[in-house]
Amino acid sequence: MAPTSPLDDLVRRCADPGRADAVLDRLGAARPEDLARTRSDPTLARRVVDVAAASGWLGRLLVADPLALDVLAAPDEAVPVAPTDPRSLARWRHLEHLRIAADDLGGRDPLERTMARITAMGATVLDRALGLAGADDLAVVGMGKAGGTELNYASDVDVVLVGPGAGEAAQRAARRFLDVARTALRVDVDLRPEGRDGPLVRTLDGYVAHWERAEPWERQALLKARPLAGDPSLGTAFAEAAGTQLWERGFGADAIHQVRAMKARTERHAAAGIAGDRDIKRTAGGLRDIEFSVQLLQLVHGPLDPGLRVRGTLPALTALADGGYVGGDDALWLRASYRFLRRLEHAVQLDEDRQTHAVPAGRPERARLARVLGLHDRPRTAAVDELDAELTACRATVRRIHEQVYFRPLLDAFAGVDAPLGAEAAATRLEAFGFADATRTRQAVGELTRGLTRASRLMAQTLPLLLDWLSVGPDPDRGLLALRTLVASDAPAVAAACRDSPEAARRLCLVAATSPTLTRSLGRAPELLRALGEHLEPTGTAARGRLVRSATSRPDVASGRVALAHVVRQEQARVGVADVLDEADPDAVGRALADVARGAVEAAVALARPQVPFAVLALGRLAGGSLGYASDLDLLLAHGATTDAGREEATRAAEEVRRVLLGSGPADRLFEVDLDLRPGGRSAPLVQGRHGIEEHVERWAEPWKRLALSRLEPLAGDLDLARDVVEAVGPTVWRPLTEEDRRAVRRIKARAERERIPAGEDPAFHLKLGPGALADVELTVALLLLDLGRREPGTVAGIEVLRAAGRLDDEEAEALTAAHASCDRARNRWSLVAGRPRNALPAGEDLTTLARSLGTTGPELRDEYLRLTRRARRVVVRRFYGQDA
Repeated sequence: MAPTSPLDDLVRRCADPGRADAVLDRLGAARPEDLARTRSDPTLARRVVDVAAASGWLGRLLVADPLALDVLAAPDEAVPVAPTDPRSLARWRHLEHLRIAADDLGGRDPLERTMARITAMGATVLDRALGLAGADDLAVVGMGKAGGTELNYASDVDVVLVGPGAGEAAQRAARRFLDVARTALRVDVDLRPEGRDGPLVRTLDGYVAHWERAEPWERQALLKARPLAGDPSLGTAFAEAAGTQLWERGFGADAIHQVRAMKARTERHAAAGIAGDRDIKRTAGGLRDIEFSVQLLQLVHGPLDPGLRVRGTLPALTALADGGYVGGDDALWLRASYRFLRRLEHAVQLDEDRQTHAVPAGRPERARLARVLGLHDRPRTAAVDELDAELTACRATVRRIHEQVYFRPLLDAFAGVDAPLGAEAAATRLEAFGFADATRTRQAVGELTRGLTRASRLMAQTLPLLLDWLSVGPDPDRGLLALRTLVASDAPAVAAACRDSPEAARRLCLVAATSPTLTRSLGRAPELLRALGEHLEPTGTAARGRLVRSATSRPDVASGRVALAHVVRQEQARVGVADVLDEADPDAVGRALADVARGAVEAAVALARPQVPFAVLALGRLAGGSLGYASDLDLLLAHGATTDAGREEATRAAEEVRRVLLGSGPADRLFEVDLDLRPGGRSAPLVQGRHGIEEHVERWAEPWKRLALSRLEPLAGDLDLARDVVEAVGPTVWRPLTEEDRRAVRRIKARAERERIPAGEDPAFHLKLGPGALADVELTVALLLLDLGRREPGTVAGIEVLRAAGRLDDEEAEALTAAHASCDRARNRWSLVAGRPRNALPAGEDLTTLARSLGTTGPELRDEYLRLTRRARRVVVRRFYGQDA
């Protein structure tokens, strides 16, 4: 077998070896020296092969034009053709196209630079055409992609012409200009006033007069108006006048509706065309979805936000994301999708310089297209299948975001809608907004808007916004019902919040669609409802003082407890709302919930008014300063009484503290309280003296109880007494662990793993007790800290202590931290979504709802849980059980 040359290898690996080979054969027949030159220069050879394989018309140009090879050989040098007549102008454009395409196909230029270079090439052609036509006093203003610096390889170059005058001489000059320019470019002047029936040139005053009565789409087209060639002062004046028209006059509701209607008609027409869904520009999920979404948001918000007054889709997306008008993730997806769709469009158009936006129907043609885009066949996946899958996913994502952004009734509200969307009309749209139960939601819509009160009229006017905002929440149906209940309890307050702050209304809808329980809490806390429009800091240590003051300012224990319950729920609601709105990270949530609990315990002690030294100490997560919504309060009560009467008083105070926290039943319970870690367990007195606690721990404390007591922290009451208790049990708790101690702790934990998970909850997905989940991580850290002899009640901080001490390596520490954070966040959010403490990942629709609330999907949430907990479990097996993972 004859050895292959580098050029042969390039051909064999290119997107279309047959096409590239044919071009090289023709080149060798026409100019053998050029083929030899190509073979001898690896860089030139790669550029020749890239172009020949991707583009039939550029391949023919390589053979037909002797300068083509020089252009490819010197990509950074200007094309050496002076466009001095129409024919040379066209030749220059073709060679410049070749130079741009070679850098594009070879990966030297990103999409933005490719579009900018094509646009600059077009502007040069227009400028030279003005000179050749003797029309230098005209200004050529780019519209559409030309104005946005987004031209593609086969774009129409949309322009309008501005002149110092608009008489017959100006019209003749314009016709001469177009005749010359169209020898090289597809120049379209149909965006001028009156379209094809209107004069080619107008004065600036003529344009301004027309804009006063222009159709909405004509004003929309002004978004990208930019001088491209000709008289710079006229072009700049046109752009400034267009900006005044857009940003000072604004874009009203009727205009928005007309633009939407035009977009829908275009989409229907494209879908019914020959290409159908293969059209990646105008059909669902195509480029127009991205472009129109961006432009409409600019038109609506641009009058008040100068930062949005930018040309070009990608820069506008960045500005919209920076301003908060489009979510960061949505903007990221739209930018990525725009780049992918435009690169695909470029590849389609490069083939034969045809103005098409349709992906080929044939599999072989799409396979070549996939290779042009850099995709390759893999052992199990063909490049064409990868292209098809990526295109399908891209269009689905674009369409989803488009429906949520482009059709947002928020635009109507900011534009000043006078006629509200009625209940029946809203109900017919519920399915499109993601509402599944049409009957219940239709009823809720009716109740929200029924009546003639100011509140009901305002709700009717804002209903389109509310439906849209609810639709992006985890459970729109339940959110609408929760909102209805809230309105029924205090319609004026809800209406006022919606009227005064659209942002408060949006955040209210997200809370309602996430947690009906939180929504009910907002109904009991109108001050929190009013504050929804602002950034909500989670409750801090100041809450402890508010809780104590709320209880002790009342004349008796009963009214003090009622006041305390109100403030506890208000503070917990503040934390929950900040959590749902992602304004508090998991660590901040845990600290804030712990602060609320500490304040409640302090208030309970204050209400009990013990007449003897009395202290409450914290264990478990409360001691570590990081609670969850589903956490119990692990407490130890101590007294310093020395007489029988004193001990009776301490018992009374302890029972009062427990009663304040537990309430008389589930309906008025503030916290679940766990006192089972007291010496003697459940059968022992609620409160014991310091010496009794010390003696019991010294004589009877098993290793697992020592592990629990290693996190003991003073909490409320007589803090000197509490510190004495911690100091008294310290020598026993921190006595070095023997191997038998470790085995005893492991036996207890293994039994708990078998017995403590409630029936009906999947052990594999238990957020607290599952393998590698919260209890695994917390007990492992506690045991390692006890073995190290270091006091650190917090799990996350304890991991860092163990890492610094060398008891955990970096990988182990990161595995425990990641699993703990993920399980904690999911457990907290599931408790909020379910409205009651929850400890295991759900299944079915509940899993979908929870996952949406966490910004992911059900399968992805379960996969993440398994991935993180399996890593953590390996650390637990190695470090807690002392086995090889």
